[in-house]
Amino acid sequence: MIKLGDFNDLEVIRESSIGYYLDGTDDGILLPYGNTLERKLELGEKIHAFIYRDSKDRLIATLKTPLATIHTVAYLEVKSITELGAFVDFGLERDIFVPIKEQKYKLELGRKYLFYIYEDKTHRLAATTDIDRALDIWEDVTLGEETTGTIYGYQTNGSLMIAVNGLCRGVILNNEYFSDLRPGDEVKVRVKKIYEDGKVGVTPRRQKLEERSELQEKILQYLKDNGGSMSYNDKTSPETIKEIFNSSKNYFKMALGGLMRQNLITQDENGTKLIKK
Repeated sequence: MIKLGDFNDLEVIRESSIGYYLDGTDDGILLPYGNTLERKLELGEKIHAFIYRDSKDRLIATLKTPLATIHTVAYLEVKSITELGAFVDFGLERDIFVPIKEQKYKLELGRKYLFYIYEDKTHRLAATTDIDRALDIWEDVTLGEETTGTIYGYQTNGSLMIAVNGLCRGVILNNEYFSDLRPGDEVKVRVKKIYEDGKVGVTPRRQKLEERSELQEKILQYLKDNGGSMSYNDKTSPETIKEIFNSSKNYFKMALGGLMRQNLITQDENGTKLIKK
């Protein structure tokens, strides 16, 4: 039985003016000359070929390696957007369709996202942003471990769903990020918690001392770029601090306190100033 969207070991049964035909169906499956090896294929030779459908929905074979196979998750680029859905590049001549109903968030042309590849009711390959079904739990993980992940959606409370290493379910709580992260973004994260259901809690924030030091440098540079003063201090609203410095108010206050202890800044009700040396 032919496995659509996957590699099959098939035999060359005849040659035509446009390519070779492989066994697997009554009429054979076309392997066009442009999709073959550079050498001539022999009748009876076994070929490891990827099978999908062409623009006329006929089974077609290729020896090229696609970016994704059926029932897998892949990071693919949106090539076009229509009223009915989008098309994503998976490395072959024909792009894969993503129906509107299979888009859990708005896709943007030219951006990459994680997609799950499946066979639709019409027996064509299709893609969906609903990748949770294909992700696993992380059984071998170390707290504090640094890794990477790709954002693939939102929870109702504003937390981000993230595929850790592209394979495992993870979450970034809404109080763990302060920059504008969105689906498709690849981020460096640190494992912070392992939940009972196997989901991994991660954070893009660095260790406290490291993050505090980086924030102090950011504050000093902001002051230098603005004539040595700013209207922000430890009384500034959390929303403003998040917008200007991509930080929590707590970390901002700690960073200001550290700079004051180093005798680098002063604060008053009007804001913060550099101390001139």
